[in-house]
Amino acid sequence: MKEDVFYGKGMAHVKKDYLDLYDAVVTLNEAAYTGKSLDYKTQKLIALGITAANSDDRAMKKQMMSAMREFDVTKDEIVDVLRVVLLTSGNPPFVKAMKILYEIVD
Repeated sequence: MKEDVFYGKGMAHVKKDYLDLYDAVVTLNEAAYTGKSLDYKTQKLIALGITAANSDDRAMKKQMMSAMREFDVTKDEIVDVLRVVLLTSGNPPFVKAMKILYEIVD
């Protein structure tokens, strides 16, 4: 489910040329997403909120799309996450995230 989700485009080069570093990133990903107390869907929604709060357009879009694809996360579930972003990070990241969400769902 979560395999390869965290990879950026540059990770293909790391995997090819620096396998030890790539393996370390994979191990870190596995350690972070354990599902011990929070299931992976919840962790995915947290990651989405963090990327939205950071106003990272590319990461937001990837997180939203993978959440919808992997877990059938709905637009309303994402908006619930973005409500918290509005409260904690303000209007600019919230509005940017809403724009990206509507680009995906429309």
